[in-house]
Amino acid sequence: QGIKIKLTYLVFMWCLFSFTGFIYTCGGTLKGRNGSIESPGFPYGYPNGANCTWVIVGEEGSRIQLIFLSFAIEEEYDFLSLYDGHPHPANFRTRLTGFQAPPPVTSTGNVFSLRLTSDFAVSAHGFKLNYEELHSTSCGNPGVPPKAVLNGGGRFAVGDRVHYSCVPGYVLDGHATLTCITNAANTAVWDFPAPLCRAEDTCGGTVRGGSGVVTSPGYPGNYGNQADCTWILLAEPGDTISVIFTDFQTEEKYDYLEVEGSEPPTIWMTHALLLTSIRAQMSLKMTHSTF
Repeated sequence: QGIKIKLTYLVFMWCLFSFTGFIYTCGGTLKGRNGSIESPGFPYGYPNGANCTWVIVGEEGSRIQLIFLSFAIEEEYDFLSLYDGHPHPANFRTRLTGFQAPPPVTSTGNVFSLRLTSDFAVSAHGFKLNYEELHSTSCGNPGVPPKAVLNGGGRFAVGDRVHYSCVPGYVLDGHATLTCITNAANTAVWDFPAPLCRAEDTCGGTVRGGSGVVTSPGYPGNYGNQADCTWILLAEPGDTISVIFTDFQTEEKYDYLEVEGSEPPTIWMTHALLLTSIRAQMSLKMTHSTF
């Protein structure tokens, strides 16, 4: 079975209260192979006026993966910002908000930073996450989407496979089996994104965040007839959205994907295109024939 040794140690941690403007600052610099971070006051609520920054530093040549165990941040008013490196605008990755735990996030280098900011009104429970160093031969935990079951695991090393299924009443959208492979940069990555589980006989929804995956019902199998699906893609204010199709097959002349919010404003697609939005929102509507 082998031996697993967990090393967690804190190099530098600080917490500062500044009553000028009621700003609550906290955070720190963390080093070690793994560890955990909680928002101040978790799970009873983070303070208003929070401005907390954590910087995770791993060994040279490693990557850092974040796995969220709990996440509740007042939506659209309070944010957890992620930086792929030190907390500098040039390293900004994405902003997280809302009440659903994000999927695992992995840095490209050995430094990953987080910054919690809150307004001066309502707060929420906050967040708790684990972080872990990943080396070139490890893909890291692919995560378990809501209503999904993950089988397999181990070290998530090159060559390992994991298999997803859904709890009763839900069906899988995406690839059921993922394999840890090595990409062109000689880094271990999963060959496909983690799939989603949706309620039976439903499709569509709202996708938020810096990136995401949308699949037709039953993908990679065939979609059914008589179903209209609409997805709303939302980005940060001032940002635009790029949609890259990795696979596109519909019944020509009968089935189509209607896109709104791109340039031109409305596109009726029957084949794959590269799309870029003209604002921070885009909608995709898939219409199926009835025969």
